[in-house]
Amino acid sequence: MPYTPAPTSELSLFYTYTALSKPLNLPGIYEFIAMGMVNDQVIDYYDSETQVKVPKQDWLREKMGQDYWDKGTQSRKSKEQWFKVNLDILMDRMRHNKSDLHVLQWRHGCVVNEGTDGQNTFVRGISEYAYDGTEFLSFDEENSRWIASVPASLPTKKKWDEVPILHTYTKSYLEKECVDWLIKFMDYGQEEIRKQCPPEVHLLTKKSVTKSKQLMLTCLATGFYPPNVEMQVRKSRTSLPDHLVASSGVRPNGDGS
Repeated sequence: MPYTPAPTSELSLFYTYTALSKPLNLPGIYEFIAMGMVNDQVIDYYDSETQVKVPKQDWLREKMGQDYWDKGTQSRKSKEQWFKVNLDILMDRMRHNKSDLHVLQWRHGCVVNEGTDGQNTFVRGISEYAYDGTEFLSFDEENSRWIASVPASLPTKKKWDEVPILHTYTKSYLEKECVDWLIKFMDYGQEEIRKQCPPEVHLLTKKSVTKSKQLMLTCLATGFYPPNVEMQVRKSRTSLPDHLVASSGVRPNGDGS
């Protein structure tokens, strides 16, 4: 099975916020979690239990002073309260039972293309909200407007569209401020962010439960980075056709690989 890291030309910085309507009392699951990610690597983390924004990469800890983390902690605390208030509003608007679990999420960030000449070109900005796993509201960065994905998001769209400065700020953040931070982070942690790790590959076979004379081949590739890889299963030197191969897709490990 050959392994080929796909060429990396796109760089990304995203922040993801997840708020639960009630505690689940499960290890590692909190009422509010915020994470920053550069190229799918977690760089900072905050949750409602510790209430402190902390670095998850050594290079970021070394480069950013305590003032950066103190301001980041205050920002995350403010967003935690914002999510709590707005999750209550949404549950009332949707007429959902507050004894059930409901989830509000926000993901925003930017993607740039890294040219061979070292120049970075803005590709797209994303700011999108989801409620209970369904897209709720998103920002159309190109046309500077909010897009309502479901009827329940129309009141929010109307309210936000009446504040032009919000459009200006969101567009400016996605196209300029986010890109500046991304380039800065790439400069600070380029060796770690750009490192490539080949996978460990494990092969298993078992008899097919539907056809007695056939074997099912399972291949597990793990521990690799970056995630944009191309893999093929070959018999001798011939790749198996797509209709004979099923994939579960790329899924993250706890260590960032």
